[in-house]
Amino acid sequence: MNFVKNNLKWLGTILVFIGILLMYLNIYPLNIFFHGPGIVAWTIHGYIHKDKAVLTNFALQIPFSIIGFYKYFFM
Repeated sequence: MNFVKNNLKWLGTILVFIGILLMYLNIYPLNIFFHGPGIVAWTIHGYIHKDKAVLTNFALQIPFSIIGFYKYFFM
């Protein structure tokens, strides 16, 4: 559990960066499948470590990811 707790932010970072790269390369919807889980990983990390700045930043991005998933699967 400690391994996951300590490395969750790096997993989230890699996923977010891949999602951003795919967005800039205009590879949709693959970008949301990387960026979304990266956002969730960073949100969990912020919650575990009680980092309000990280939690605020990434938790507020979750609705945007949900909109992207909804748009892809239901529209």
